[in-house]
Amino acid sequence: MTWKSNIALFLSVMGPGVVTAFADNDAGGIATYAAAGAKYGYALIFTMLVSTLFLAIAQEISARTGAATGRGLSDLIREQYGVKWVLFAMAILMVANLGTTVSEFSGIATAFEIFGVSKYISVPLVAAIIWWLVIKTDYERIEKIFLLLCLTFFSYVISGFIVNPPWHEVLIQSVTPSFSQSPDFLLMAIGVIGTTITPWGQFYVQASVVDKGITAKNYRYTRWDVLIGSFFTGFIAFFIIVATATTLFANHISIETAKDVAIALRPLAGEYSSLLFGFGLLGASVLAAFVLPLSTSYAVCEAFGFEHGISKSYQDAPAFFGLYTVIIILGAAIVLWPGLSLYHVMLLTQVINGMLLPPILIFMVLIASKKSIMGEYANTPFFNLVSWIFTGILIVLTVLLMLGTLFPGLMKGVF
Repeated sequence: MTWKSNIALFLSVMGPGVVTAFADNDAGGIATYAAAGAKYGYALIFTMLVSTLFLAIAQEISARTGAATGRGLSDLIREQYGVKWVLFAMAILMVANLGTTVSEFSGIATAFEIFGVSKYISVPLVAAIIWWLVIKTDYERIEKIFLLLCLTFFSYVISGFIVNPPWHEVLIQSVTPSFSQSPDFLLMAIGVIGTTITPWGQFYVQASVVDKGITAKNYRYTRWDVLIGSFFTGFIAFFIIVATATTLFANHISIETAKDVAIALRPLAGEYSSLLFGFGLLGASVLAAFVLPLSTSYAVCEAFGFEHGISKSYQDAPAFFGLYTVIIILGAAIVLWPGLSLYHVMLLTQVINGMLLPPILIFMVLIASKKSIMGEYANTPFFNLVSWIFTGILIVLTVLLMLGTLFPGLMKGVF
């Protein structure tokens, strides 16, 4: 096969890995990376690189399982481990994904406010557009929209160059682990890793591989899709940290939200850098606002045997599109609720995601290890060892992050 044929095949299967990985850098992720750079400079870049490696492992397992079995993750959990476990997973996933969808519409509201547009105009309008596009189009077309939204993330790369960082220092700290006894530093490091790897991401990448019709025969191209997507997730996060470290950390400016970053960048790095940051936040939030409700609909419908898929009609898959519609409406409506603390919504969502991630990771590795399910695509003994080590580390970090979020005083005593 010629290199042109290989490229054509890769482009035909590209999408699930890239879209899922980019959507991981959502409004909450951007705020976390920006806070890491603003508070600790370049010290957490190495941690972000480690989280990118973990993301690649997790996404590869999920995508390979989808290609080898032709089935989604929740479908396999129900079959292998029973209805009780899948009910537990789906209940928590729905609550967590609704909270995360709220944070995405919050990001949309914030981005438009940077450009001077009220959230009472922007959120209902964008929610309606997102809903209409998914209802009226098929998987192939919606995926092209997702890939176009991925391009908006490169505004953070441009911002990173505009602020003119000391590249020598940046590169040194990128390959040098930083350690601190500070509880806040350790919790931020855990947060950087935790915001990159999410339960919904594992459900979505596997479901989208199945929905696109990717099989084991073409999986080697999908593996590259996953690895390239994971690389760019870390690449974009790297430039967010660089931009905020070079400007906000250097000038001792603290931030709480992504909007604070855009406002603070204006006098320090110029109007263009501020607008680019806001544009990137908008693209990231819109992409994730598409993907989160779809991830929920895929997972729930797979778990209970309902018809599902973007390319199906509303009449063929009423449960899939009905659940999708409800999550879009609730996510947008909650953002518009007067006096609601979106910060606390994001905090609660982070804790719920933390509760769900450990069992989902365990299910993923157990399923990918079974030759009776995966055949020749089951984990090799070496990759199984790597997978369990990675899963164990993530579970420990997730528990620490949850404890630090719920009981900050306790964690100060531990550290």
